[in-house]
Amino acid sequence: MSHAQCPMPNPMLTTPKHPQEPVLFVIIRLLRWHKPEGRLILMIPALWAVFLAASGKPPLPLVGVIILGTLATSAVGCVVNDLWDRDIDPQVERTRDRPLASRALSVTVGIVVAIISLVCAAVLAFYLNPLSFWLCVAAVPVILLYPGAKRVFPVPQLVLSIAWGFGVLISWSAVTQNISQPTWLLWGATVLWTLGFDTVYAMSDKEDDRRIGVNSSALFFGNYTPVAIGIFFAGTILLLAWLGVIINLHLAFWISLAVAIVGWVWQSLRLRKQDLPNPVYGQMFRQNVWIGFILLAGMIAGSF
Repeated sequence: MSHAQCPMPNPMLTTPKHPQEPVLFVIIRLLRWHKPEGRLILMIPALWAVFLAASGKPPLPLVGVIILGTLATSAVGCVVNDLWDRDIDPQVERTRDRPLASRALSVTVGIVVAIISLVCAAVLAFYLNPLSFWLCVAAVPVILLYPGAKRVFPVPQLVLSIAWGFGVLISWSAVTQNISQPTWLLWGATVLWTLGFDTVYAMSDKEDDRRIGVNSSALFFGNYTPVAIGIFFAGTILLLAWLGVIINLHLAFWISLAVAIVGWVWQSLRLRKQDLPNPVYGQMFRQNVWIGFILLAGMIAGSF
């Protein structure tokens, strides 16, 4: 979106809420480390993959690399997203206090933080085998271009979901040095799950996005958004169940999947109600973090 299409920020909206905040704390907000749910929900599919690929017993150094790698990658994604959206975010209630939107940090500082985060991710990637390393390289353009997708692509959450899916491919291949049918089943489940929970999240910004003129899955599906989310979660369930059968996961996994099904069905039904308060969508997003960790526990226990 050009500056001609996007009105200049309203100074009343861009006044930072924390004018005396130390720069370090502002950078922490830029990286979203004060909101760990978004970092954890990226980490979860990568951990699903590394534990399932290793039958519940991955090397601990590799688990550490995966955890640190997702944190570094998430940092890159957050900063790049805010650089793209620094003139859009001030017009959205939920995002107007972000450091680049509020001008609490300069664009130069944002670029430096993004480069440092990318370098950290690259250093960690050298620990991996060649296939996993090149999958890391392939993920970079998706991460860098995702924020632009909302300007040209009707369902930008699909691009984010594909970026999320790279965590599965990288982590699984880091253990097995190949990508097989179970890998793709977990990848598909991750893409659909991400489409589901991020469409829920997009519902809170629907009116702002429509006014500004950017795309989102919540706008694309319109009145059918709750149905679409239900379909995404149903597809996630089917693919996870198929995966559980193929790799012979035991009872603990099926119990965790049953808990996830209850959570997703409850969310899908609740979303059918009209005029839910915006904070509810954020609550549902955070609930998916817990669902993801419950599934992770089930996958680990069910691998033995």
